[in-house]
Amino acid sequence: MFSGIIEEAAPVLKLEREKENLHITMKCSFVNELKIDQSISHNGVCLTVVRKDEETYTVTAIKETLEKTNLGLLKPGDKVNLERSTRLDGRLDGHMVQGHVDQTAVCTNVREAGGSWYYTFEYDPVQDDYITVEKGSVSVNGVSLTVVNSKQNSFEVAIIPFTWQMTNFHQIKKGTVVNLEFDILGKYIARIVKQQLGK
Repeated sequence: MFSGIIEEAAPVLKLEREKENLHITMKCSFVNELKIDQSISHNGVCLTVVRKDEETYTVTAIKETLEKTNLGLLKPGDKVNLERSTRLDGRLDGHMVQGHVDQTAVCTNVREAGGSWYYTFEYDPVQDDYITVEKGSVSVNGVSLTVVNSKQNSFEVAIIPFTWQMTNFHQIKKGTVVNLEFDILGKYIARIVKQQLGK
């Protein structure tokens, strides 16, 4: 379980294909605190540490993950949003994020607004349960954000300077593919309502 509060936007050092899997080697400031088999969110995708040395660690994304997320588009040098799992004795500063990406979206517009930025994302509504609501929560590349201008297959988010600098939002531009995880409570409610209506 994650909160969507990014600890660091860290660079990809190495990408290695093995059959249909992709091994991703990263470098970050908390490598010395990591352990093999630990879960870390990478652009919102929960992945397991499989190798580690003094300066780097490696995770593996399988075919299913690569097909549903933007991890297969990574290149060495790209920054990835990282978050370790939420501690049960800490505050939940964002919202409940599982690290199970629902689908990708495309950035269709970025506009500056007097020191902050508005990003518009469009997605294919592949499932009725995947919706946003005004002032609801959504995870974009693992970042917990509040929805504005919610529509059937698009929404906007407002990004403050701190988030812009500390995450990979400063790399997102028109045409960039991002990972979406819709609010888990909203997905359950939508599914229950659909079952009650007999759909």
